Amino acid sequence: MKIPPGQILTNKFPTMTFGSIPQIDLDKWELKIFGSITKEITLKWPDLQKLPEYKLTSAFHCVTQWSKINNEWKGILISTLIEFCDIKDFPNNITVHCYGGYTTNVQYTTLNKNKAVLAYQHDQTALTPEHGGPLRLILPERYAWKSAKWINGLEFTKEDKPGFWESRGYHMEGDPWKQQRFE
Repeated sequence: MKIPPGQILTNKFPTMTFGSIPQIDLDKWELKIFGSITKEITLKWPDLQKLPEYKLTSAFHCVTQWSKINNEWKGILISTLIEFCDIKDFPNNITVHCYGGYTTNVQYTTLNKNKAVLAYQHDQTALTPEHGGPLRLILPERYAWKSAKWINGLEFTKEDKPGFWESRGYHMEGDPWKQQRFE
């Protein structure tokens, strides 16, 4: 498997986090889907576990120039979640919300094209809080800041609003193959 230009291959899976790591009680965990859609949807952890699992093997590229290949993720395809929630008419822009206040922007077309997963397992083990457990977005073909940790919301928006790192000068797309680190 090739890695993008400017990246260094590693077998380690470093943890990089801005701020503290939230301790999330699964009994209280919620995923809110809201914004420019017909109705707001709130899912609990058991609701999510009823959806079909999807396994994805992908590389993981950090903007700090390391790449780890052959990561095995298990979770739910974003497209499956949208279909399950019966969301039919929605704008392309999504702000991903996380416990701790972190956000990032993505487009549904990018999520769908790249088989983005809401992952709860990495290499056959439940995600630890340090790596974004209980649920993180895995967006192959984008730098890891787009693979937000501790997901608790998907907000559909009419405009492409910059998230946490994007509002601090990071690229709105974050494609490692184009070296889109900063604007």
